Parts: sequence; C-alpha cells; structure tokens
Amino acid sequence: MEISFSDGNYYEEKFDSRVFLETYFNSTSGHRQENEFLTFSLKNLVNVFSNGPKFRRLLEIGSGPCLHFALCASGHAEEIVLSDFVRSNCQEIKLWLKNDPGAFDWSHFAKLVCELEGNREKWTEKEKKLRDSVKQVLKCDVNQTNPLDPVELEPVDCLMTSLCLEVACKDKAAYCAALRNVTALLKPGGVLIMNGVLNQTFYTVNNHKFSCVKFDQAFLRKIVKEVGYEIEQLEIFDGLDKSQNTLSDFNAIFFLVALKNKNAPC
Repeated sequence: MEISFSDGNYYEEKFDSRVFLETYFNSTSGHRQENEFLTFSLKNLVNVFSNGPKFRRLLEIGSGPCLHFALCASGHAEEIVLSDFVRSNCQEIKLWLKNDPGAFDWSHFAKLVCELEGNREKWTEKEKKLRDSVKQVLKCDVNQTNPLDPVELEPVDCLMTSLCLEVACKDKAAYCAALRNVTALLKPGGVLIMNGVLNQTFYTVNNHKFSCVKFDQAFLRKIVKEVGYEIEQLEIFDGLDKSQNTLSDFNAIFFLVALKNKNAPC
C-alpha cells in the first residue's frame, strides 16, 4: 500500500526522518540508484545564488529534514525561514541549528557547497552563517490557502521548494492549487526556485512507499506560466532506467528558476 500525504497523521507516523536522511543523504551525490540527483541539484543551485542578487528574506517550503538547499542559500540571504509538514523533519533541523550532538552531520554537504563556490575551507563559516540566518522553522501545509497558517509571513524575495509539491498533492489539480498557495508567499518580481521529479508515482522510506502525483515537463511549464511566472531556467537531468531503481520511479529530475510577474497579486 502506498501512503498518501492526505493520510495526515498516518503519513507522519510512517515517515522516518532519520532513515530518510541516512538513505538519501549519506553521500553528496545521493543514493546510487538516483544517478547523482543531488550533485545536479546543488551545482545548479550554487550557480543561481553565486550569480544572482542577495535576498533580504528567503523561504524554503517543504524543507524536509534537509539542509542542503539552505546551505547553498547561506550567505546569499539575510534571513532564512524553513518549513515542513512533518514535525520530526522540523525537529531534525532544529537539532542541527542548536549544534546538538545527536543531529545529522551536514558537514560533507557544507564542504561540497563551498567547493562549488570556490573555497572548500570555508565550510565551517558556511555552517555558522546558516545557523545565524535561519530565523524560523515553521509547520507548513501547501494544500492550505496560507501554507504557514497560523503564521502570517510577509511576502519573501525568494521562494525555494524541492520534492515537496509532488509529494503533498493527490492529483494535478491539487498540484496547481498548491503552487498558487505557495506563490502567494512570494513578492511580485520575486524568484522561485523549484527542484523536483518528472513522472514519479512513489518513493520509498524504510520499506514504506509514499505516493506522488505524476506529471511531465509540458505540464510543469504550463502550470508555472499559468500561476504567474516567467521561466528563466529549466534544466532536465535523466534518471537511471527504472529497472535499476527500487527506491522510486521518476524518469527525470528538473531544476527550475522563474520570476513572479510584477503585476501578479501576493
């Protein structure tokens, strides 16, 4: 049986945050069955931040228990807000932020990000900057009109989301609604950074299958434009043959950067 995000408490009960990290993030290239998914994503993200403006406030929707995207943003945003639906994911992040000895070790990712930026030796400084800049870790649900309810957050300059909407939504209509919901958290003219998978129906954590909404590149382009963005960059990276991947069934990864139209409402 595949577990759906709509199962609520059951989803939280079955999703093991630490097993997820140990499965997918023990190596900076990701799990071998996912064909260097993480390397592709991090290279693109570092390039975007290194060649773009510094943001006053950046929000990551659906951070999971993960800090690899936030590490890329560290030093490029004055304030960072992280969020996730699963309480244990938020707890994993909070453990790292307070330097708890039981926290997951992100130093290998900090070193890689600094290496991609040009100076691997600055990784401890990178981690400190991230701890200093993360101001909130919030509960979020992208299926709500205000995903951060009851918190009312002033619209941000940059919105990041990775492997979130496809997991949180039961179908394409819900995906469209969720993208509209999170878009309301971004200022007109603001930057959207999305990382996700194409044509995936499930992924696996601790032998439990979690369902995803399946869509292709054409759908992605269409809905992003309909919601009110101009696409600046869309990179596609092919996955391995599905016969070689028992963890999930995506056939490609996408990395997208888009600007919210200046006349779009918040």
